[in-house]
Amino acid sequence: MSHPAHPPQSVAAAADSPDADQPAGGAAFSRGRPTRIASAGGDGPADLGDLRSGTLEVRLARSVADVEAAQALRYRVFYDEMNAKPTPEMAAARRDFDSFDDVADHLMVIDHALGEGPESVVGTYRLIRREAAAKHGGFYTADEYDIARIVAFDGPILELGRSCTDARYRNRPTMQLLWKGIAAYVFHHGIELMFGCASLPGNDVEQLAPALSYLYHNHLAPEELRPRALPERFTDMNRLPPDGYDAKRVLAGLPPLIKGYLRLGGFVGDGAVIDPQFNTTDVCVIVKTGQVTESYYRHYARSTQDAWGE
Repeated sequence: MSHPAHPPQSVAAAADSPDADQPAGGAAFSRGRPTRIASAGGDGPADLGDLRSGTLEVRLARSVADVEAAQALRYRVFYDEMNAKPTPEMAAARRDFDSFDDVADHLMVIDHALGEGPESVVGTYRLIRREAAAKHGGFYTADEYDIARIVAFDGPILELGRSCTDARYRNRPTMQLLWKGIAAYVFHHGIELMFGCASLPGNDVEQLAPALSYLYHNHLAPEELRPRALPERFTDMNRLPPDGYDAKRVLAGLPPLIKGYLRLGGFVGDGAVIDPQFNTTDVCVIVKTGQVTESYYRHYARSTQDAWGE
């Protein structure tokens, strides 16, 4: 995908960084949620198989209580820790939520050592397929980017967003489980293209000039897939010449989530978007799932097919 100089590598390789992921995206208020969880196709969330590591398990949310636990984790990370600005309704509920949550699948990492309550949810990702976005009237990313070329892609697409982990779990096992969960979901639904907003910390684009310029010069998406920041939100990424920064140092300093996407052969769209609510600068990331290595695909396709009895 969370945006092509690197050769394609496996999802497992993308998770090899022991660092934490970074929260991405903004938030909008909505009320009203279903009393039970159903997929966009109405058949309930997919069974991703038995994906565990020690006391950790990754699975999709199965109930409103699950979704609200994921939203509570997002609130703790985005608002308590990262100092984003919640709406009064979010602050009262101590949950980060918007209307996209109603149609999304919610991937969760659960630590069973913490019990079975909401506090056991220690990682989450929000997954929105084309069918789900159609129910909502579009994708979240469209609030910041013109994604017409992505939507026109002839194949199943998936928007990734609202990624975060509890501070105590920003390590390799947790990130590997999240990536494995995404891989199982991608294989189950035949996803061919992933995309979404990923964030750089802060709103100072001059301070972020090396990172933005590096991404623009080295990882700009091919034109046929390239999203572009909406005109009223567009911030030029091409701020320094290619010889105006240390590419190796810039790459090493990128947020781990963005580095993970780049390890998958990811691209970025044209233009960054400043998000004052979250005190971040967003880039749009695109990843073709076919760029996951064949050996990884064979391993997980076999294990997930066994789990689903296929």
